[in-house]
Amino acid sequence: MSPYFNREGLLTTDATTRAPRRDVQRNRAKIIDAARAAFAQNGLEAPLDAIAKAAGVGAGTLYRHFPTREDLVAAVLEEHRPDLAREAQRIAHQDHDPQRALDEWLDAIAGWMRAYEGLPAPLRAALDATGTPLGTTCERVIETTSSFLAPVQEAGQARSEITGRDLFLSVLATTWATAAQPSNPEPRLGRMLRHGWLTTEPHL
Repeated sequence: MSPYFNREGLLTTDATTRAPRRDVQRNRAKIIDAARAAFAQNGLEAPLDAIAKAAGVGAGTLYRHFPTREDLVAAVLEEHRPDLAREAQRIAHQDHDPQRALDEWLDAIAGWMRAYEGLPAPLRAALDATGTPLGTTCERVIETTSSFLAPVQEAGQARSEITGRDLFLSVLATTWATAAQPSNPEPRLGRMLRHGWLTTEPHL
């Protein structure tokens, strides 16, 4: 077996440090696809064994890839995050004033949080669990939120003490509170909860 360098730059002949085999990558992708479909139909409480069966793999294979339900949820959300990143770029490149751009970004976050029934609860829990896959996904979204918030604060349109995490939590609260009415997710409640960052009160 030919030696090669592993990720740490150390010379090794251990094949287990090579890139994952194609069949391993294929199984992972099939599990994520099956989970996305199951979560969309049954919410995040969809049985993991049923997801494994739909993916055509054994339960052991699923758990080797995703030891916890949160790990699987994080992987599925990572598939959505590129769409969220593209939305951030679209908003940033439009000729909007900073306050409108921030508002559009918060709308995008709300849509992302409503992707699957039951999602707000694990997102909230992930914020207190540093270093977890889902927590890392949340932190990335919060960083983008902070980047949209900064110019609004610089323009004096947002309170200086407000943070990107605060806005993330306000959208999360709105999403959770309106989960029972998916056909009417925002109206006045959403605006009241989400516009507390303004220096002047909006017209409700």
